[in-house]
Amino acid sequence: MVPGESARSRNGAAPRPRVSVVIPAMNEADNLQFILPLLPSVVDEVVLVDGRSTDATIEVTRLLRTDVVIVAQEGKGKGDALVAGFEAARGEIIVTMDADGSADPGEIPRFLAALDLGVDFAKGTRFAPGGGSGDITRLRKAGNRVLTWLVNRLFGTQYTDLCYGYNAFRADCLPYLYVDCDGFEVETLINIRVAKAGLRVTEVPSFEHPRIFGVSNLHAARDGRRVLMTIVCERLSRSSEAVRARADPPEGMQSTGGHGDVVVDLLGRVAMPVEAHGAPQP
Repeated sequence: MVPGESARSRNGAAPRPRVSVVIPAMNEADNLQFILPLLPSVVDEVVLVDGRSTDATIEVTRLLRTDVVIVAQEGKGKGDALVAGFEAARGEIIVTMDADGSADPGEIPRFLAALDLGVDFAKGTRFAPGGGSGDITRLRKAGNRVLTWLVNRLFGTQYTDLCYGYNAFRADCLPYLYVDCDGFEVETLINIRVAKAGLRVTEVPSFEHPRIFGVSNLHAARDGRRVLMTIVCERLSRSSEAVRARADPPEGMQSTGGHGDVVVDLLGRVAMPVEAHGAPQP
């Protein structure tokens, strides 16, 4: 299966794409016992990337999901954990979600439905109709809004949310993402690179719940600076060409530039393609 292939182009008797869920976790045993049982049956594989947990994260995960793939993270940070998870995942579709209970596993079919309608990358958003957050602070919301505006301005995108880690995409997109950061700026990096690679993207409304147990490692000021630096570096670089050079474009891949053709609207309904916004040339 190549990016852009939809259920409409596959024979009805063909098996559906395998779905892998990648979950970075460090000391999240209390939260995983709530979210793992809620994963829908459409999930074929769970890849848990353990960041050297000192609690029962691994034991709880194995108890609740006997077929889980446990990856011991060698580095540090969320970006590094996702890279390890991507390398281990074997599904044709990859879903990324946090282990703290903020992402509702019941929303996964909504993301998959968006992919089935023909997009390459289904991007979660808390700030479109149908989405929301019971967790984000005013400071983080304001920062996210400013950074989202900046990315839209510099890269010709139409995003409503930049710093949210609940996404689903076709595994064939991985070479175009080429994740090479290790912190919470990874969501921003991915969102910019899917645009620079011309992948077809849609936003999927999602509700972010408060963390169930524990305290987040996110630091608004520190991580906000890292996100800003990521935006600046991506704008000044020609990494889109580098990414395309690393990835042998799959047959049938169409690069539209910028945000790409949005073929479903924010609520997951069929929509007419909108004009692609090409990224400004450096």
